[in-house]
Amino acid sequence: MKNIVFFDGDGTLWYPKATKYEIPPVWVYHSPETAKDPNRHLELTPTALSTIKQLKSRGVYLAILSANPRPPEEANAIMQEKVRHFRLQALFDEVHATQAYAGSKGEFMLDILKRTGFPKGQALMVGDHYEWDYKPAQDRGIDALLIESGYRKTSPGAARIRRVIRSLKDVLDHIS
Repeated sequence: MKNIVFFDGDGTLWYPKATKYEIPPVWVYHSPETAKDPNRHLELTPTALSTIKQLKSRGVYLAILSANPRPPEEANAIMQEKVRHFRLQALFDEVHATQAYAGSKGEFMLDILKRTGFPKGQALMVGDHYEWDYKPAQDRGIDALLIESGYRKTSPGAARIRRVIRSLKDVLDHIS
C-alpha cells in the first residue's frame, strides 16, 4: 500500500496549454511570449484534479516536489503561487521547490519520509522525466512511475522503463 505520493509539478500536474506532453515543459519559463506570466500559459493535466482528490479522500499523504533554479526562498514562493493559481493548496500536505540538480528530489523524498515516519515501501514518486523524477526515487529505493509523453524516450535510460502510465488517474492502480 502506498500511503505517500510525491508528484512532480511541470509536465506531471500541469503543462503548457500549447504543447501539452509533446515537448519538455520548461520552455514556457524561457520563451519571450510566456516568461512574464507562465502560469497563464499552463493548465492542469487531464485527470490531475480528480486523481489528487481521490488520493486525498483515501488518506494518502501528498507532496509536490518540483525543481526550480532560483534561490530556495524565491523558488518556494513561485511554487506556492502555482499551487494557489491551480487552487490545490487544500489538497497537498507539502509543497517544495527542489534544487536544480537531478538528485535533489531524492534527497527531499528521504527527508520527508524520515520526518513523517513513512517507510520507503509506502512511497511512490510520479513524474514525467527520467533523470529528474524517476531515477532519483529509484536510486533511493522508492517506487516510481513515469507519465507517457512525446519527450519521454529522448532521455537516456527512459526508453527501457516499463512503469509508465498514460494518465494521472492510472496512479490509482499503483497505490494498493
